[in-house]
Amino acid sequence: MSEVSAAALDLELLRSFQAAAQLGSLAAAAEQRHRTLGAISMQIKRLESVLDSQLLERGPRGVTLTATGEALLHESRELLRQHDGILARFTGRGLAGRVRLGLPEDYARELLKGLLPEFISRHPDVLLEAVTATSGELARQIQASKLSIAVVLDRPVALTGGRPLWQTNPVWVGARHSRFDPASSLPLAVHDADCPYRQLAVEALEHAKRPWHAVFTSTSIHAMEQAVEAGMAVSVIDRERMTPSMIELGPDDGLPVLPHCQANLHLAQQIDEPSRPAVEALAAMLEERLLDRGPWRWL
Repeated sequence: MSEVSAAALDLELLRSFQAAAQLGSLAAAAEQRHRTLGAISMQIKRLESVLDSQLLERGPRGVTLTATGEALLHESRELLRQHDGILARFTGRGLAGRVRLGLPEDYARELLKGLLPEFISRHPDVLLEAVTATSGELARQIQASKLSIAVVLDRPVALTGGRPLWQTNPVWVGARHSRFDPASSLPLAVHDADCPYRQLAVEALEHAKRPWHAVFTSTSIHAMEQAVEAGMAVSVIDRERMTPSMIELGPDDGLPVLPHCQANLHLAQQIDEPSRPAVEALAAMLEERLLDRGPWRWL
């Protein structure tokens, strides 16, 4: 019994399991953990043997979590978080390193209000750099390990291996005082082609055979919102961002229903080992606060 308990608390096994689960690949986990593929595979098998449960389903495209694996992933994150916190407090060594966080601009304002300042306050020795961009650009940067961690919507690039956070609520919006002829070409305010909401809008309009044209294109969500409030255009934004000057539009206005997007948390495959505990701590905090709630309802 004592041997089982000791093996069950082997943090290295849990860290390798977490890497494989998050990345969806033993090979990617081996690269991230600076281990051989064989070593990672043996660690996972040892953990499965200790728990007497299959944790990962192996397939030609990588690995997926079993139900037991899902439960272990959730509990092991909390265990490792507590372990790292205890170690930091009793040894006097806090988290350090550098973390580059990528955020879609639409959600940066809410996250900067409290969550990120709280992380900085808890871990003053961590150099945190937050970067905003479209989800398409964030996807490219996290794939190239130019970011340590990123919140990315599942459009226009569907990355694998992310941790699901929340579903967005995209809606058509226009100015309260403006009306647009359903038979005419729809004037749009949009981001560039890397924006998930632009893709949603264009795909929905083309499927409905509704003509449209861009009258305002910007990298700034605030500028787009001002274009809508001024009555220049219709746009797609998250319902939570609607202002008193906007009105939600829909089928009665000749506009098609929009599907949801999924916001996921992704970690880079290449993370400097000294910075890894800080990256994992930020990931755990983001997941704890945003899971199934989004950035507006975590307080």
